[in-house]
Amino acid sequence: MNEPSVAALSGSTPGAVLRRYFLATRPKFYPASVLPVITGTAWGAVIAGQIDVTAAVIALLATVAVHAASNVFNDVGDDLNGTDRNNERRIHPFTGGSRFIQNGVLTLEQMKRWALMLFGIGIILGMLLTLLKGIGVLYLGLAGIALGMFYSLPAVQLSGRGVGEIAIAVAFGVLPVCGAAWLQSGIFDTAIFLVSIPISCWVAGILLINEVPDRVADEQAGKRTWPVRFGLNTTRWLYVSLHVIATAAAVILVLQQVFPWWTLLLPLALFAGGWRAGSSIGAGDDPALENGIKMTVAIHTVGALWLTAVILVTKL
Repeated sequence: MNEPSVAALSGSTPGAVLRRYFLATRPKFYPASVLPVITGTAWGAVIAGQIDVTAAVIALLATVAVHAASNVFNDVGDDLNGTDRNNERRIHPFTGGSRFIQNGVLTLEQMKRWALMLFGIGIILGMLLTLLKGIGVLYLGLAGIALGMFYSLPAVQLSGRGVGEIAIAVAFGVLPVCGAAWLQSGIFDTAIFLVSIPISCWVAGILLINEVPDRVADEQAGKRTWPVRFGLNTTRWLYVSLHVIATAAAVILVLQQVFPWWTLLLPLALFAGGWRAGSSIGAGDDPALENGIKMTVAIHTVGALWLTAVILVTKL
């Protein structure tokens, strides 16, 4: 896919400006935040016996706003530390950032302001949700914003300190799934936590395999992701381990009779896909790695939709 360019995204009309800034948020990756909220909302609504549509919509919009802000802020952080500027092995659009700064579509300052504006929108929506649902929303919102900012903030940069992968698993798994369920039902229990585990692992897998082609540039910039710290062989087994944990959580849900046995049919197939995608790590073949990345994204999407469908079919 072609990288963004000034020629393709120029223009001063409101429509052109809106399109330019919208694409800078990397909207193709929104399913990573939207699907967990939908899954959690489905669980909470089933438990409550009804759905609070207003709360669900505001939660979804707030989550997307924070996700978009985090994506833009990540571009800012990775330009400041040189990671994206020096990345010659990127696989666009999956790795190497949006390229909006490096290709001159938007300046670093414009991206900074855009990230802060998006965080501000998320905060406003969070405050509205707090008025509707209570102080607990504030804590959930602050946790999400903190993870989004600290993941890339140069002074902290969780992404380069060996905990970025865990931070993403929480921010795009446990937090939105359990938070959305709590908004609907007011209940947090072991079952919904277990439901969130596969989604957490699948999204962490996306980040982990995306870090592989960026590892040289990351290491040069001092950004010590798991592939930089552990090398490709260990990274491959860490990636597979994420799929093992995701499948194990599904097995536990069945053993505890939260879901019926047939729930496992798709997770087992997804595990096979994860094993195949993992084999692309360290294969030395960029097309194979790109296919592995695409497979990992598909696993997350299909898996989250499957869990949502299972909740609605078996619990209603």
